[in-house]
Amino acid sequence: MTLMNALPRAAVLGAVMSAVGIFTSAAIAQDAISESHMAAAKNVAEVTKVLEPFDEILPILAEQTRTAFIQAEPTRAEEIIEITQDVALQLAPTRSDLNKLVYQAWATNFTEEELNQLAEFYTTDLGQKLTSALPAVTQLSVGAAREWQDKLSTDMVTMVQQELQKRNKVE
Repeated sequence: MTLMNALPRAAVLGAVMSAVGIFTSAAIAQDAISESHMAAAKNVAEVTKVLEPFDEILPILAEQTRTAFIQAEPTRAEEIIEITQDVALQLAPTRSDLNKLVYQAWATNFTEEELNQLAEFYTTDLGQKLTSALPAVTQLSVGAAREWQDKLSTDMVTMVQQELQKRNKVE
């Protein structure tokens, strides 16, 4: 079994196409944004801690890659583990590319003045509390939405079935 058989080709192609699109868009948009605007965006990204969830991308990807290669060639597990770790360390410096894209996203959506105001807010006690609480609030909100969606789906199916049965009896 080859690695390409182990990894879905569509996922690999999609990731490559997305990366090309993101980097191309960022390169075009970055021309219009000043250094001070980008610095303000970086400051907001840092005080809001929006980059923290991305810290696990490389370790997770390394683990998935290691697993796929080991499944393809289990007799080379030790070698695969060593190589995957080395490659992950080689790729670690590219994290700054992601950071720049995040700064770009902030800078594209907010003026420099707005970013400075946001940074000021997020350094307050309330801003820090929001930063800390937002992941939990988001998770609870998504869970509530899923629960509501499931109940709504069940109710809709039941109500449509009941209405169909009523109409069947009338005809």
